Amino acid sequence: MTPPAHWPNRDKGRHIRTRPHDWWVVEDGTGPTILLLHGAGGSGHSFAPLLPYLTPHYRCIIPDLPGQGFTRAGARGRFGLDPTADDLATFCDLNGIAPAAIIGHSAGAAIALRLSEILSLQGVVGINAALGTFEGLAGTLFPMLARGFASIPFLPSVIARTWGNAARVNGLLDGTGSQLSPEARAQYLTLVQSAAHIDGALGMMSQWNLTPLVSRLGSNPVPTLLITGDKDRTVPPRISRDAAARMPAAQYAELPGLGHLAQEEAPKDIADLILPWLRSHMTQA
Repeated sequence: MTPPAHWPNRDKGRHIRTRPHDWWVVEDGTGPTILLLHGAGGSGHSFAPLLPYLTPHYRCIIPDLPGQGFTRAGARGRFGLDPTADDLATFCDLNGIAPAAIIGHSAGAAIALRLSEILSLQGVVGINAALGTFEGLAGTLFPMLARGFASIPFLPSVIARTWGNAARVNGLLDGTGSQLSPEARAQYLTLVQSAAHIDGALGMMSQWNLTPLVSRLGSNPVPTLLITGDKDRTVPPRISRDAAARMPAAQYAELPGLGHLAQEEAPKDIADLILPWLRSHMTQA
């Protein structure tokens, strides 16, 4: 799969085949290397508004996660947190990529923290980090439902047809608490209309298990900055606030008026937090 002509940073992207996946990867900028990881149901395009603030200082590597966006999954059993982190570590190793830091959005922040246990990193930045688990009955039922949906072969095509319209996508985006431009909304519509992307997102949700990672946060020594928008309706700010309080080297920052897709709504505000923090924690910078 190749992005359409209008896709953000298409001219800076390429497919890199590193088993088991055929990764779509955007690379831009010069300087110390930073890996940027998007959230569930999204793609690397969500960092496009932030990139102009980062690339004068850093070499940014932005892969689409397995099965999502324009990365073709080579193994459907490797959508979970640990396999995804392992495959990203292999991707970096085999392609000579040594990130000094990782910026992750939502589920991408959880993957970044898992990678901090595998790679030698100087810092992790999480934007509206998805570090919480569903409580009570939902904690049991949601994973079961996701696994059931992911096992139905034709369901991704059905979802792409029935949900792949502007009204449905606008409703989903409004539910994040973020206010996006018509152009940004059209990009998410393109993703939702892709059965392969829906299949990858369902696969990720069905195999997702945060419990082991969350239980280890208190012993993670990697400097971490957790940024939230106070209007996030997808991952409540208290999730990042509580995680930062448990971690020995974490800081928490909250921005008013922003929702779950904060890096798309207010990239300069996000960059104004990230850049000085990276400078103070990265020895290569």
